[in-house]
Amino acid sequence: MNRRFVDLSIYLENDVLSDPPPLAPKITYQDHAQTLPEFLHLLPGARAEDFPDQQAAAVEWVTLTTHSGTHLDAPWHFHSTMDAALGASQPSATIDEIPLHWCFQSGVKLDFRHLPDGHVVGAAEIEAELARIGHDLRPLDIVLVNTRAGMRYGQADYVDCGCGMGYEATMYLLERGVRVTGTDAWSWDAPFSQTARRIAETGDHRDIWGGHKAGRDIGYCHLEKLHNLEVLPPVGFTVCCFPHKIRGASAGWTRAVAIFD
Repeated sequence: MNRRFVDLSIYLENDVLSDPPPLAPKITYQDHAQTLPEFLHLLPGARAEDFPDQQAAAVEWVTLTTHSGTHLDAPWHFHSTMDAALGASQPSATIDEIPLHWCFQSGVKLDFRHLPDGHVVGAAEIEAELARIGHDLRPLDIVLVNTRAGMRYGQADYVDCGCGMGYEATMYLLERGVRVTGTDAWSWDAPFSQTARRIAETGDHRDIWGGHKAGRDIGYCHLEKLHNLEVLPPVGFTVCCFPHKIRGASAGWTRAVAIFD
């Protein structure tokens, strides 16, 4: 069977804006010569000339958060409890507790690139987009949201770009059995800068981080900082987004891909 893969992940790299500067990953590179003293320390009696061309191994040291790069957020990130709307609250799942079958399912892409930065998407807009692409949501569909932010990755305004998914829109998906969602923006919700501007201008404090806080009512995961969503069709692909297994963590890095049979 022939398969085509589309990489949906951004790089972990220095000097490209993918987070506010205090949260940016930092990578220190060691080449084959620089690690030679370490190898000699680990192998008492060994000599530099014992290594071909006196080269040991290339190694990188990485400082990052679990939310650096393309990652999958767990319900624990959103709130301490989840599933209040399903009968009874329970402790929120951490990333190592997420069912793996959630992370390998049919994908659906919603195209909201035309919506302005900071716009909070509602349920009616999701319903209209699903009607436009002719898709009825199925339980465990992985729903990816293509925003304007995807084309601004690496630019100075990236973290301030894109529409956000509010509480109403998120619950619309969760109530239909969706358990993994994703966005090419820095956050599933509207950018913080845009939300702060709305509050300053209108005094409207509704739906602050509402898309995330929907996890308090129905536990779910979402992918942030996806890439290449603009090349995907609305349906007809599988999403694979297994997170790194970090005990008790709020998120895990993932090499998210779309698979076409």
